[in-house]
Amino acid sequence: MNKNSIIIPLALCVLFGCANKEDGNDSKIALMKKTNPPPIELVDNPETDSYGHAIKREISKMDELYDVAVIQGKEETLVVYKVKHLHRFKMKKIEKKMDDYLEDKYPREDFILSSDYKIFLETIRLKEKLKNGSITKKDAESRFQEIVKLQKEKT
Repeated sequence: MNKNSIIIPLALCVLFGCANKEDGNDSKIALMKKTNPPPIELVDNPETDSYGHAIKREISKMDELYDVAVIQGKEETLVVYKVKHLHRFKMKKIEKKMDDYLEDKYPREDFILSSDYKIFLETIRLKEKLKNGSITKKDAESRFQEIVKLQKEKT
């Protein structure tokens, strides 16, 4: 048996196995570049609809961060962020500063903060599914709860 007859099919299997058709353009680059996703608001309450945009705008002003995603669910708000490389050694301090700010500014909201890249990627994927209409708001809320549960398991 020839080495090429084994190597070529194996290489093709690896290439096809690595292709993920579910990912949209944003999720493909989400871990490498700034994607600046708009906030996702899964609530229908008009008095709280502006929270997501205001939170993203305020948190994005922090010099230590280079990308922020916000999902406002019915019971809690997930704030996912990416820390600039040179500031990664101060991540606990950054999270504490962000948590204090959010709790002071929005005392009635329950915030979940995460700097985990997997959580960020899942947030971008949820945004893409909502944007292209492949998921309903009800399904998006349950997917959001799965993301929150995943984050809580990590802490």
